[in-house]
Amino acid sequence: MPVIRPITDLRNTNEISEICHKQQQPVFITKNGYGDLVVMSMEAYDELISMNCVDRAIYEAERGKESGEELLDAGESLAQLRRKHFG
Repeated sequence: MPVIRPITDLRNTNEISEICHKQQQPVFITKNGYGDLVVMSMEAYDELISMNCVDRAIYEAERGKESGEELLDAGESLAQLRRKHFG
């Protein structure tokens, strides 16, 4: 369940930090009853960015396949990388 707190709660930074680290979920900050900010731990942010990169790579690969780009054989590609980097 998302954690939603009013912007005045940002005065107590230790409490917000503790919530972010304990739950590993973002805290949604409201201002005048409307969404304004999102606060999260560095670990949660790093995970979000990593997942975004993976999702983007998958999306681009799917678009390439749909547009008729040449597909590479995974086994041959790995063999080329091994030869290149490990002799």
